[in-house]
Amino acid sequence: MTIAPSSNVSGSLTPNESHTPMMRQYLGLKAQHPDMLLFYRMGDFYELFFEDAEKAARLLGITLTHRGSSNGQPIKMAGVPYHAAEQYLAKLAKMGEAVAICEQVGDPATSKGPVAREVARILTPGTLTDAALLDESRDNQLLSIFQANGVVGLARLNLASGSFILSEIAVGLLGQELERIAPSEVLLSDDFQHSSLSASKVATRRLSTWQFDFDSAFTTLSKQFNTYDLNGFGCADMHPAICAAGALLDYVKHTQRTTLPHINALSVETTTAYLQLDAATRRNLEIDMTLRGEASPTLYSLLNTTQTAMGARLLRHWLHHPLQDRSLVMKRHEAVADLIHTNQYIHIRQTLKSVADIERITARVALKTARPRDLSGLAVSLQQLPLLQAQLNLQSASLLQTLAANLMPPAVVMNLLVTAIKTEPSVVLREGSVIADGYDAELDELRAMQTNHGEFLLRFEAAEKERTGITNLKVEYNSVHGFYIEMSRAQAESAPAEYRRRQTLKNVERFITPELKAFEDKVLSANERALA
Repeated sequence: MTIAPSSNVSGSLTPNESHTPMMRQYLGLKAQHPDMLLFYRMGDFYELFFEDAEKAARLLGITLTHRGSSNGQPIKMAGVPYHAAEQYLAKLAKMGEAVAICEQVGDPATSKGPVAREVARILTPGTLTDAALLDESRDNQLLSIFQANGVVGLARLNLASGSFILSEIAVGLLGQELERIAPSEVLLSDDFQHSSLSASKVATRRLSTWQFDFDSAFTTLSKQFNTYDLNGFGCADMHPAICAAGALLDYVKHTQRTTLPHINALSVETTTAYLQLDAATRRNLEIDMTLRGEASPTLYSLLNTTQTAMGARLLRHWLHHPLQDRSLVMKRHEAVADLIHTNQYIHIRQTLKSVADIERITARVALKTARPRDLSGLAVSLQQLPLLQAQLNLQSASLLQTLAANLMPPAVVMNLLVTAIKTEPSVVLREGSVIADGYDAELDELRAMQTNHGEFLLRFEAAEKERTGITNLKVEYNSVHGFYIEMSRAQAESAPAEYRRRQTLKNVERFITPELKAFEDKVLSANERALA
């Protein structure tokens, strides 16, 4: 994918034979992502080099050091621990920076030269889905803009929910729309210029004009939605918006390195649906930001007593998109009055307290980035739906009746999550302790092998004491050296021939036998298989 050029990899920083093999690998990857910070995985750290290191040190407040030289130049470097990377990525995202995360994909034991690496994911301000990187109360919008024949086409995507919206406006309304949409990132063609963008602080990405080609965009969108054309979405004649949408979808696929199954439809937004507010009016109303740029006190901060992150985002959206259709407004009023009259809202609020951010969790599931606690949170949330549906069915307002009808829980998915996932799983999958006990017999057996080896060790120790006559030998285990037989150095002289020395300490010797080694391999294999 063509992206804006950068000077970070130029001249002496291009991959060539005068650089070390590792630096050639790094510079080759950097050349593919010139306008992004490259987090290059080395052991337990993500390292940055050269100009990236200087920039990261300045932005993140981390130490800038040097590591040898390559091509006659000192190698500037800075790094962050792998296990703490999310907090640094969150800071960079808030600053509008894009980051390419490079992981080791080869086996160090079999690699000749540098371990094979590749960029596993790309984080940009408008394509974030990880809960740690997002404001749960605010939509994270990626906006694509393309102008043709005096019309500006807009396509905006909330990757964390799958919401994909097209619209077209006059050029003069672009500043007003930018204020309303408040995107985290904007995609533009190389040749597009507008004063509103020059004044904006939002992160922008320049793409080559050919990436906004209509035919390519039409094909990309039709393939994404598995349709012959776009007539069913009501946007067939919206050529500038389609061009913007195609470029946006290609960009997101490039950053995510995967398909986007949760983006399965798009909608068209017209200027007549909502009351039009210019940028000055929106600011003066202090909808969700004071004139001093503070989050409180505002209309949103006073009204927001929502129980879920989804509700907080919806309330903010509604306040920024006042409806023009009086009948829709009256339906909302009817629903509110109904809930207040019956006091049912008190019970509904209590139920909603247990509901996680289903919208964003399901997006992460679709993108294959969900974490164990996403799944346990989803399980608990789905279990609340029957109760929530029953509570809404007690109401007479048409809007609440429609909502209740759409809350039918997916029983198969809910039952699978409840039976398969532990109530409190580990934070990350590699730590294990995610699948519930009793769900898989083979996994239960492997876990038992890992945790219940004490009985075997006691039997083995008793047998060895009797066989060797060394009555105070011990059979033990630690995570560094595995299983071993320990005895004093004086007793070690009487050890049988099949005892192989594993470790020598000041006063004791540690041995391993073929039988104990076979058991150790079985236990370690069980751990690997349990995590597979």
